[in-house]
Amino acid sequence: MKIIVFGATGNTGKRVLVQGIRMGHKMTAFVRNPEKLYEQHGGQVADQIKVIVQDIMDPGSVFAALVNQDVAIIAAGHAGQGEEFVRIVDNIVSQCENHPQFSGRVWLMGGAGLLDIPYTELMGNNLPGFPPVFQYHNRNLDRLRKTGIDWSVMCPGTMIDSKADLSQVRLHVTTEVLPIPIAETIRELSEAEIAGHLFSRLQELDVAYEDVVNCMLNHLDLGGPFKGKRVGLAYRNEIPVR
Repeated sequence: MKIIVFGATGNTGKRVLVQGIRMGHKMTAFVRNPEKLYEQHGGQVADQIKVIVQDIMDPGSVFAALVNQDVAIIAAGHAGQGEEFVRIVDNIVSQCENHPQFSGRVWLMGGAGLLDIPYTELMGNNLPGFPPVFQYHNRNLDRLRKTGIDWSVMCPGTMIDSKADLSQVRLHVTTEVLPIPIAETIRELSEAEIAGHLFSRLQELDVAYEDVVNCMLNHLDLGGPFKGKRVGLAYRNEIPVR
């Protein structure tokens, strides 16, 4: 497939490029700093990537970059940018909506706080104590929910370089809800108590960049199981508890 990556020199985007090439996809990097891309990948890898150097905030540039692309992966920006982050996502999504030569498959990077908490009607980002800037992720999710394109939001916890020992764990994937076991009794807690409980378990949501990237690249087809869904990832221990 033909895949364009926005935010291609970031921690996630640069890994998407490498893994996409390994999987045989035709990769395009939308960047503002091509020198950084070459520093990250070296000539051999970088020469296999189509590079577009333009302003991500310019609608015309994003529109032109989407010509004949099958998938757009939005790994650009972060919640700390505030309104600028929202404008980046809105611009890319708007161009995907309006483009006659784009099929409409979009992956957006979010965070675990976007996921619902089992047995409740609560989303993590809305709990007391969660950083207010995470609300910008909520706004990006709301934007996608208003569109007719085929989208998914990847919602990992803290992404790490690698998992030290994967021999006794498996990757657990969920849609819409947190991917860690939650007792049904959580519904008896106050919102503040639920937030405290989740903060105490944040390490359970650590997931390797590689697994995040592979999950997205393994689900690129239109109308797949993750269409219109938030996707969570976590490792589950395979050793039975005694």
